[in-house]
Amino acid sequence: MSACLPIELAGSTLWLLAEKAIYWPAQQALLVADVHFGKAAAYRRLGQPVPRGTTATNLQTLDRLLAHYTCRQLIFLGDFLHAPESHAPATLARLAEWRAGHAQLGMTLIRGNHDRRAGDPPPELCIEVVGEPLLLGPFALQHEPTPHPTHHVLAGHLHPAFVLRGRGRQRLRLPCFCLGERVSLLPAFGSFTGATEIGAEAGRRLFLVGDGEVWSLT
Repeated sequence: MSACLPIELAGSTLWLLAEKAIYWPAQQALLVADVHFGKAAAYRRLGQPVPRGTTATNLQTLDRLLAHYTCRQLIFLGDFLHAPESHAPATLARLAEWRAGHAQLGMTLIRGNHDRRAGDPPPELCIEVVGEPLLLGPFALQHEPTPHPTHHVLAGHLHPAFVLRGRGRQRLRLPCFCLGERVSLLPAFGSFTGATEIGAEAGRRLFLVGDGEVWSLT
């Protein structure tokens, strides 16, 4: 497995994983945001030449995490499916096969903006779908990074990334966890997603992900 970095947030210990996910030991929960299953299939339906195998890659990463960490629940912080075209038979068949391999694991999807357009996962995937926020311990689990009046927000949606700049025109954009005073962001879990560049600011802790490691920038 790749590295993990334990951090303290809202009085709880969370493990930031190099696979761009969070493990919450006290809840035995794995949190992922913005998988965007079926995005490549949706683009191919539009005639765009995009890589194949992204769904399999994302599922293989989830399998490794679930095998390594003791999990009783897997929580998706929105954007499980990318678009209506993501309901391609091959994509849904692969998801069903994967779900059958984790039949005893509770799974919850907090509906995101792409989920509202794509539609909920098929019932046979046995994924509970809820609106935001999902309150769990000190956290409000959401897709949109909107502050909550009483709980610290863990959200996705923005696909945060930070740009490291070298000499001349050298630049390296890396996904990151962005921990704020009231709202914290997970990077996009999906292997075929874009990113929103963010900067270092007061009251914000950034943890970059790259080459199988997680390290603190600030």
